[in-house]
Amino acid sequence: MDFQQLADVAEKWCSSTPFELIAAEETERRMDFYADPGVSFYVLCPDNGCGDSFHVWSESEDCLPFLQLAQDYISSCGKKTLHEVLEKVFKSFRPLLGLPDADDDAFEEYSADAEEEPESDHPQMGVSQQ
Repeated sequence: MDFQQLADVAEKWCSSTPFELIAAEETERRMDFYADPGVSFYVLCPDNGCGDSFHVWSESEDCLPFLQLAQDYISSCGKKTLHEVLEKVFKSFRPLLGLPDADDDAFEEYSADAEEEPESDHPQMGVSQQ
């Protein structure tokens, strides 16, 4: 995928997150992202046809520890897309952005659905309804 296509993917991703794509440098194949309150990171994109993977980093000492999850994900087996990498970075930064953990949301929705189902509407096994 050429760099402009990657930048388009990044712009689309930004539209559904608090992040902004503040710089895209084709010569370095680098994209810089920023969100309030001071959360920043950058992605280095691999060259076309090269076996390298994406690389994420932050020049902010406060942000760097949160990127560990995304860095581990990138270095794990399998080729990753830019969108997958950005989603993992977003998940990593949720606490810094003051957002609840994504997994907690899914669990709460599931629990709420399970509690609302009345059990009395289900017929009992072995009892004929005549």
